[in-house]
Amino acid sequence: FLDDMEKDKNAKVLIMTGCKEANAFSSGGYFNMKYITSIPSEIMKEIDLMDIAQKKLCVKMWNFNKPIIAAINGLAIGIGITMPLVGADLIYIAEDAWLGFYFVKRAVIPEFSSTFILPFLIGFQKAKEIIYFGDKISAQDAEKLGLVNKVLPPEELLPYVRKQALRLVPPNGPTKAIYRMKQILHDYYKDIITKTVDLENKGLQDLFKTHDFRVATKSLITKKDPIFKGK
Repeated sequence: FLDDMEKDKNAKVLIMTGCKEANAFSSGGYFNMKYITSIPSEIMKEIDLMDIAQKKLCVKMWNFNKPIIAAINGLAIGIGITMPLVGADLIYIAEDAWLGFYFVKRAVIPEFSSTFILPFLIGFQKAKEIIYFGDKISAQDAEKLGLVNKVLPPEELLPYVRKQALRLVPPNGPTKAIYRMKQILHDYYKDIITKTVDLENKGLQDLFKTHDFRVATKSLITKKDPIFKGK
């Protein structure tokens, strides 16, 4: 999809949002083979189980030459927030939406090169507090932290995002200049993004073998808090 849009001269800005009916942007991924084996074979062909940190998509989004705007219309958990943090140029959020860096609750680490981008955006101390504890982050707190650009009433979110998108394209915006701005801003960090997501993939593969991960995965089914042993 990104490749097609990059080649499409009529496509100037990509807007990401979630399902309105579900009141969710994304509930994140599932680290459970039961979910994986239920995925249709034609989709399964596109999934690389050795790339759980989503290196291929992460690098592609980082190098994507057109602006991406995320409209977070509901809960955004796991990759539901790490993807827009790394991949989107602008993030707008509904006032009743919230973010969840819940990786620690699953005994795993964040992915999508977010272990670089999060401290880069908000500093090491705050980033560590967020990923070590996995507490829910309100839209208002996300704005204060600098994780999102603006908080809006739910009914105003998409109209505002579309208005912002129109400001980036002719006759309002000089697309070639904006594309070059993005390229220069992103180019310096390309190797860091790649190296970080490689480290995340290695960390995830190691953690998938632990007792704590198995306990955390089971807790998703039993709906009980996991009891970790540090093993």
